Amino acid sequence: MAPTVILIRHAQALHNVSRDYELHDPALTDLGYGPQCAELAKFLQNELPIAQQIELIVVSPMRRTLQTAQQGLGWLMERGVPVILRPEWQENSAKPCDTGTEISEMQKEWPQFDWSTVDPKYPSKTGLYEFSKTGLSYRGVEARKWLRSRPEKVIAVVSHSGFLRVGVSYKKYENADFRIFDFAEGDEEIGGKLVEWELTEKKGGGLGKSPRGTFPFGPGDYPEESKDVGEAVDEQPK
Repeated sequence: MAPTVILIRHAQALHNVSRDYELHDPALTDLGYGPQCAELAKFLQNELPIAQQIELIVVSPMRRTLQTAQQGLGWLMERGVPVILRPEWQENSAKPCDTGTEISEMQKEWPQFDWSTVDPKYPSKTGLYEFSKTGLSYRGVEARKWLRSRPEKVIAVVSHSGFLRVGVSYKKYENADFRIFDFAEGDEEIGGKLVEWELTEKKGGGLGKSPRGTFPFGPGDYPEESKDVGEAVDEQPK
């Protein structure tokens, strides 16, 4: 049986405030690292019973998601819940703020995590990680397919609002908010279709901070298909 999935957006990062998308792989702000992660951790630990059943934590290997996982889910890590770093959960665009840091550097910065299984192509925005309509679609399929095949009953994923919406759930997420999903039966959608729990859907995210409704993948979420690499897209880095 496919797992229940708790999808979490990272807390507030430096580029979310400054709107400086040339910042490379930015860290969290003091607000994000402190109060926002603390609120997330407290709610998951004390107010959401299913969070006690999390058996695996999947994290985008970018600084803001690693910090959010450490601060917001550290209480699970202390219990021995394993962490897997998966590059398919990185953010969409090829701008510096949405491009990760070399694995060799991140291994020194984050030695508590296992970097040996991270795709060596990371952080290159090519192939599966290409910022294009095809690339994002395929990456979303692969991310959901991998989750659906896992043996764990409950999995937490720390990722980014752009990819969580475009590639995975068609829902919007505010900083440090989360949504809970089950996989629908059958193969209605390639890779598996996620169906949100009424608990977070009606509330607008688990903490009630996120927009309600469905926000499909469409023009503006990716560059125009051409031989030239352009930045003429509406989707802002998250």
